[in-house]
Amino acid sequence: MTWFEAVNPAALGDHRGFSHGLLAPPGGRLLFVAGQIAEPAARGATFLVEFESALARVLTVVREAGGSPEHVARLTVYLLSMERYLAARPRLHEPWRRHMGDHDPAMAVVEVQGLVNQDATIEIEATAVLA
Repeated sequence: MTWFEAVNPAALGDHRGFSHGLLAPPGGRLLFVAGQIAEPAARGATFLVEFESALARVLTVVREAGGSPEHVARLTVYLLSMERYLAARPRLHEPWRRHMGDHDPAMAVVEVQGLVNQDATIEIEATAVLA
């Protein structure tokens, strides 16, 4: 059973790898996950390694609250380099599916000028809806 109801209007076109919207079930509790960066050992590694580490840290918070990846409603990914993201995008499927399975939350990917942690190049924040 899917926790959320996907809202993907045909008028908005392709939604491969993300959902245009997710409708939460009644009575769900909101969990707001602060921006997570990669573990120190993964910072400065390849984009895929740093992305996977940051995503894993987001899911650590979700699991600690009693949720799982399918409870994630929204992710915002902040990057220092959109070019690095676009180059790695064809290979993001593997780490994504390893952590998120077939769940595709609503997402935004944003290039920023800098992050608070100066040795990080990726930061991911999330909103989850728990039972």
